[in-house]
Amino acid sequence: MITSAPPRDIFDDDHRAYRDLVRTFIDKEILPNYPRWESDGSTDREVWLRAGRHGLLGIDVDPEYGGGGNPDYRFHVVLSEELARAGVHAPALPLHNEIVGPYLRTLCTAEQRRRWLPGFCAGELIGAIAITEPEAGSDLGNIRSTAVRRGDHYLLNGQKTFISNGHLADLLLVVARTDDAGLSMLVVERDMPGFERGRRIGKLGMKALDTVELYFHDVPVPVANLLGREGRATGYLLRHLRQERMWIAVAALAAAERVFEETLEYTRQRQVFGQPVGRHQHNRFLLAELATALAVARSFTDRCVTEFAAGRLTTESAAMAKWWNTELCQRVVDRCLQLHGGYGFTTEFPVARAFVDTRVQTIYGGTTEVMKEMIGNSLC
Repeated sequence: MITSAPPRDIFDDDHRAYRDLVRTFIDKEILPNYPRWESDGSTDREVWLRAGRHGLLGIDVDPEYGGGGNPDYRFHVVLSEELARAGVHAPALPLHNEIVGPYLRTLCTAEQRRRWLPGFCAGELIGAIAITEPEAGSDLGNIRSTAVRRGDHYLLNGQKTFISNGHLADLLLVVARTDDAGLSMLVVERDMPGFERGRRIGKLGMKALDTVELYFHDVPVPVANLLGREGRATGYLLRHLRQERMWIAVAALAAAERVFEETLEYTRQRQVFGQPVGRHQHNRFLLAELATALAVARSFTDRCVTEFAAGRLTTESAAMAKWWNTELCQRVVDRCLQLHGGYGFTTEFPVARAFVDTRVQTIYGGTTEVMKEMIGNSLC
């Protein structure tokens, strides 16, 4: 870690042991396969099953359903940090655990828990959430997908886009308009008639993470697959967005720290005009600025982690962490690439991959502009 950063005191021995487990899993199960997954645009399903066997899925789900039964949010933080520090974005375990998981854990009926949670924890049922549409991103009011009730089922129609995990997903949490007044969340299961997966979207980065378009043509979704109450999806989304934004903030900062550490080592070794790159005054000042910004962000982020774990984190603080860390990550990666010179433009160096992989962080989960709007509205 960055030597100038304050020591981290938010983890105990259990978290450190879990971090070792996650690192071992990444080294053995992800990194050897990652180049192939980037080429394929998707991971193997087998890695999800292995993640389940290693206890990386359903961390906070009741052991009755095969979960870890541990409500301590810091275990999610450890997993997200290690994936980000390794520079891998698939399999999207945090998306499964931290975005899909809370909805299933808090909104499922007893029957739904028995039906879905064991597979969710084992990696047999991969989760995704489908909110974004071609004309509706951060603005939920523009969602046009509809679910009209017909007896014991809904007829679901519409289109979703930019759906991560969408190609592999077995359980899709689809947000659709069930009446003129409200949105509802329906669980669409793999191979339901009328459900089609469209093209895998070509992306600038995060190429191993499958991202697709989804189409729903009179999909008969049983009423038993309604998650929570009809018309209440907006409230559910607002309630759980804090965790999604904290995941993005945590991952962005961990990625930035890793790139900075690697760059620091590079600038100590690479010689230019008779001395290391890092010894030139301009570069020393730049490194000092980045180290300071990262240290300040680390203190605030760890405080947010502690507050979230205690159930006290505000929506505004989560928005602050999300926009600050993602914008900082972009700046750190950009400056670090420049310090690498021509080598920074080659894919042999992690900074080049981070340059394209981290760019989307200021967009998904709510853009920087939306985060500032939320914070500003709370002040005025």
